Amino acid sequence: MSQKRTPQQVTVWQRTLASGWMLATGIVSAVGMFVVAAIDARHRSLTLWLLVIPAAFLVIGAIRVTVSSRGVTAGSLLVPFVRRRFPLERIESASARWTKPAEIGGWGYRWNPGLSAVSLREGDAMWLTLTDGSQFVITIDDADTAAELTSHLLTRGQKGP
Repeated sequence: MSQKRTPQQVTVWQRTLASGWMLATGIVSAVGMFVVAAIDARHRSLTLWLLVIPAAFLVIGAIRVTVSSRGVTAGSLLVPFVRRRFPLERIESASARWTKPAEIGGWGYRWNPGLSAVSLREGDAMWLTLTDGSQFVITIDDADTAAELTSHLLTRGQKGP
């Protein structure tokens, strides 16, 4: 006798955000450095090493944030293997509020003791409090929904399936 399986509902929230000024800065400065490297042999080595700076702008200038039963992931849209993952077991709570870059150390990827962030603009942000007491902040549109889903998944995880 076969047992009929009922489909499980899977909820995933995902958003992308790009910072036009960060991407433009990365592209323009990379092109400029390639031009300098091509025409100035004396400074070619230094100029090519300095490409790390525009690369950083390009890597963090566009992000994808995903909330699912696996946890919260924030990563580069252009370089997908550059990401931070937080399984639900590492998340104590989630909330959302309007956030200014100055509150979290500026734009881009920020790291301070007890607080890390991915900040591309002022605005909606999801604040994760982790089980070790630190916080991770992600500025992203519709952060309220992301925080609500994360909280729901945390509650569901505590009750079991």
